[in-house]
Amino acid sequence: MAINRHIQTLDEFTIQQMRDFPQATGELAGLLRDIGLAAKRVHVEVNKAGLVDILGDAGKMNVQGEEVKKLDIFANNEFMGVLRHGISCAGIGSEEMDEVVVFDDEISNQSKYVCLFDPLDGSSNIDVNVSIGTIFSIYRRVSALGKPATQTDFLQPGNQQVAAGYVIYGSSTMLVYATRRGVNGFTLDQAIGEFTMSHPNIICPSSGKFYSVNHGNFFQYNEKVQRYITNCQKKTLAEGGPYTQRYIGSMVADVHRNLIKGGIFMYPGMKDRPNGKLRLLYECNPFAFIVEIAGGKATDGVQRILDIQPTEVHQRTPFFIGSKLMMEELETTN
Repeated sequence: MAINRHIQTLDEFTIQQMRDFPQATGELAGLLRDIGLAAKRVHVEVNKAGLVDILGDAGKMNVQGEEVKKLDIFANNEFMGVLRHGISCAGIGSEEMDEVVVFDDEISNQSKYVCLFDPLDGSSNIDVNVSIGTIFSIYRRVSALGKPATQTDFLQPGNQQVAAGYVIYGSSTMLVYATRRGVNGFTLDQAIGEFTMSHPNIICPSSGKFYSVNHGNFFQYNEKVQRYITNCQKKTLAEGGPYTQRYIGSMVADVHRNLIKGGIFMYPGMKDRPNGKLRLLYECNPFAFIVEIAGGKATDGVQRILDIQPTEVHQRTPFFIGSKLMMEELETTN
């Protein structure tokens, strides 16, 4: 993968992309800039979390039955606030909120897009300084412009996404987003306070050395998944192995590594949780869109993730995603 040495900011890149489409209104570019602004605000708090009263639990549970972290609340409020006060978003859905929020005002009702996001994925790792991230997904509305967005706008299959991306807050803060034209990565240059192009035209390697799965749940997985994991461990050098297990427990970090270096990430259903843990709309659809555009694959173990018709905003699904050949190897495991 080539590393771009020409400095180009996220704003410059989105404007350049618009020039190729004279009919473009700039609304999508504006929405991406708004997301970048919120991400920069979250970046600041993540980087000083240990110095202020923002670490630890907030003392309540979210709709998923999970303990809410203080930074979860902060990140959710930042993204909701920036998108609400912008002019490019008609409404949002968030993993941290029970229901979608429609921005019912004159400007927002004219907006063409809705946005879904997981404001701070991997938040259970906040207190131990492990990489965490934000995941977002953008859909074109199917409801009539000029009126408030509806639930139908948010319950579209992933193949209707117009853009998706994530921000990873790690040793550097990086924003990666995909449209149907490709996947590009921007690293936050703190000297100028801008996301600058660092990883143009990201292509997921067709194979890799990493498999990412919670091995502690091995005996909760079905036999096919168990056999695949065992095969990963048994691979000889001649067979392209052995594979190395890498599991951070922060989905953004795990999938980002595999997207760049090649690998497979698995969060299967389990005996006591057949639909798995991950949310279709907030986590799986965005990553499936990004990785497929980059040349990889994503399924629920049976069908393509992007073809699933969601029926509820907090729907869960088993999830397998990664390099094309490794995914095909999983699919052909008996």
